[in-house]
Amino acid sequence: MTRGRLRIYLGAAPGVGKTFDMLCEAHRRRDRGTDVVVGLIETHGRPRTAALVDGLEVVPRRTVQYRGATFSEMDVDAIVARKPAVVLIDELAHTNVPEGRNEKRWQDVAELLDAGIDVLSTLNIQHLESLNDVVETITGVAQRETVPDAVVRAAEQVELVDMTPEALRRRLAHGNVYSPEKIDAALGNYFRVGNLTALRELALLWLADKVDDQLDRYRADHGITGLWETRERVVVALTGGPEGGTLIRRAARIADRMKGADLLAVHVTRSDGLTGASSAHLARQRALLEGLGNGSYHQVVGEDVPTALLDFARAENATLLVLGASRRGRLAHMLDPGIGVTTTAMSGPIDVLTVTHEQVASGRRLPRPTRGLTVRRRLAGVLVAVVLLPLLTLLLAAARTTLNLTSDALAFLVVVVAVALVGGLLPASLAAVGGSLLLDYYLVPPMHQLTIAERNNLLALLVFLAVAAMVSGVVDLAARQTSQAVRASGEAEMLSTLAGSVLRGERALPALLERVREAFGMSSVALLERATEGVRGPIPPGGESDRGGWQVVDGVGPDPCRRPEEADTVLPVGESLALALRGRPLAAADRRVLIAFAAQAAVALEQRRLAAEAAEAKPLAEVDRTRTALLAAVSHDLRSPLASASAAVANLRSDDVTLTDDERTELLALTDESLERLTRLVENLLDMSRLQAGRLSVFPGPVGLDDVIPGVLKDLEPAARGVAVQVSDDLPSAYADPALLERVLANLVANAIRFSPPDQPPLIAASALGDRIELRVVDRGPGLPREHRDQVFTPFQRLGDTDNEIGVGLGLALSRGLTEAMGGTLIPEDTPGGGLTMVVTLPAAEVPAAGERHGWNR
Repeated sequence: MTRGRLRIYLGAAPGVGKTFDMLCEAHRRRDRGTDVVVGLIETHGRPRTAALVDGLEVVPRRTVQYRGATFSEMDVDAIVARKPAVVLIDELAHTNVPEGRNEKRWQDVAELLDAGIDVLSTLNIQHLESLNDVVETITGVAQRETVPDAVVRAAEQVELVDMTPEALRRRLAHGNVYSPEKIDAALGNYFRVGNLTALRELALLWLADKVDDQLDRYRADHGITGLWETRERVVVALTGGPEGGTLIRRAARIADRMKGADLLAVHVTRSDGLTGASSAHLARQRALLEGLGNGSYHQVVGEDVPTALLDFARAENATLLVLGASRRGRLAHMLDPGIGVTTTAMSGPIDVLTVTHEQVASGRRLPRPTRGLTVRRRLAGVLVAVVLLPLLTLLLAAARTTLNLTSDALAFLVVVVAVALVGGLLPASLAAVGGSLLLDYYLVPPMHQLTIAERNNLLALLVFLAVAAMVSGVVDLAARQTSQAVRASGEAEMLSTLAGSVLRGERALPALLERVREAFGMSSVALLERATEGVRGPIPPGGESDRGGWQVVDGVGPDPCRRPEEADTVLPVGESLALALRGRPLAAADRRVLIAFAAQAAVALEQRRLAAEAAEAKPLAEVDRTRTALLAAVSHDLRSPLASASAAVANLRSDDVTLTDDERTELLALTDESLERLTRLVENLLDMSRLQAGRLSVFPGPVGLDDVIPGVLKDLEPAARGVAVQVSDDLPSAYADPALLERVLANLVANAIRFSPPDQPPLIAASALGDRIELRVVDRGPGLPREHRDQVFTPFQRLGDTDNEIGVGLGLALSRGLTEAMGGTLIPEDTPGGGLTMVVTLPAAEVPAAGERHGWNR
């Protein structure tokens, strides 16, 4: 029986139209003559969705009794017995009533697929198992119903039903998703713009990964190895030489010109894990790649470099391969065309770009041979040769009549191999020469003479020497490679430990120096910098100057070195830095990995200084901008109420003007209003200056919103008489300063009243979301363009929902500052249908139990 096909309509959130699109597809298939039935559809009271169910055959649900209640579930057996071609099953993540055959609905769907029935189903991105914790972090709502990713990835088709957050909120506000009494709570909780935007991005990224998987699977199933230019990818090949930085920068510029092309750097190493490349160069180049922000580093194994590079490029579906010009000389090119020429000839549709650099034709340095065996072991090999060779000669001389020359040579060869295993090449070579002389003198006719009478005997001795040399060479090579492998493994482990410590959140530079101290067994490690006028920026906290022209940037361990002369090992890092180690002199072989650590230390220092400079510059720039804006705004806004009050008082004091009682009362009211405006302006300026200076006194504690909101509305009488309030009785208290919270709400409500139409007064709504309290001030005014949302919180700016004639624009800026001083946030959102919603989020003084949280899980 052919297994059925699964098609899933995937959405970022409820209400995007998954069920609607699935029903439309069902009608199209029915009109084409396909046998389509409805296994289970949840309309949630949406009339347009319910209308689409009409005209389709619906399989009756089965009734389930559980704990005294009656539930209806999909009847899998009835669908299998009906045997349609296609069945519609909504909400794939649904959990069935306990005591049924399957716990989850996706398991019911698997049974139908096994029965050869095609299934159309729906799923929201928050119900994917791999994204469950991410969605909870974003929305604050735990998703109890999940589907394994493997189930969705196995679907033959996954169709994304997409909608912008703004369009979905408008659909919600128009009552197309939930009933009217649930709309405000939904908009204020789960269906916030930030939540919907994040969920939409998750859906797009997850589906993009599935599309990539499908493309790779299709190419593999059909044996397609050619290049499909679905996305630009640039691969740069690194040899481990000093030219790698030039190649990476050139490849990065090319990728940037391709508008978002992927950049991949690859280094090919031999299958034995050993390479002649400099780990220091590779470490610097990898740091450069990470600093560019758009590249990734890869290391592949291959004996043939051109083949390995092209295999990697084809596997990544790359469009361009960047190589460095050869460093080999002319003679080498005459003997072998080289990697670049060979790769270009084999590249096929992949473009190959050869980049010149300073190292072209400079030649390659041969790596220094490393000693695979210790001196003690070589001496042991010599001792074995000195003992065994004479002893063997005596034994073979005594058995001269029973053994021939071939047996004698094989016996000596065994001794040479034994010496090679113990002491390596040099003792084995000495044993081979010594053994051949003893063999010739004592066992080859004529006896006791270093001459050979027969050519066969000469050939046997030569073969003996050749075999002994080859065996001893192989043993020595294996020992050296084993030593290199052990060292490479140790270096990799140290670098991995370093990376892990930084990723766990440790400060980069101290963590790196501490790893150096531990790895090399030093008592202290210090990063020194030459104290010159060219040194940028101040000495970091903890740094100390030294009279000898050096300063300690950072150090670990007791009594770190203050000058390079005090260190047991010094490694220069660039022109002005040095890594100073105290404890013991470091072997030359250990300096390779130390160079990599030193390069990372320089990068960490640069990052720390850039961060410090940015942190210092930001408040200075903010103060300067605020000072400029204040002078521009206050020149008008302080003068206006002063002029009004002064004119009113002048008229009251004038003897030339006769005023009626009503006129006198009006002038007094104008004077009082002007002075009140001036008082509020001065108070706002003082509070803003305290905020910027960090001297605002905050006394937080549990605050009930039902105590604060009435007082705010009373102070704003009579303008606030039509303001609607929606605050539930069981809303937890907020943790805030009552006086500051009252000022925040007064500013926000006054702003909303000013710009709300007369027939649509503002709304104040409050709800709990996890351990937070959200207070929303909603108006139906002209709103605020998205590009101006950051500016509206800038002091002395008047945009969108603010009056361009009254006030210096401190209200919203001060409200945000006071909110943040209490540990909360203030953000603007569009009101569905037009207007602006100001959302104040504060910590809750009481965190409700999980079952009492307000919010939506659909």
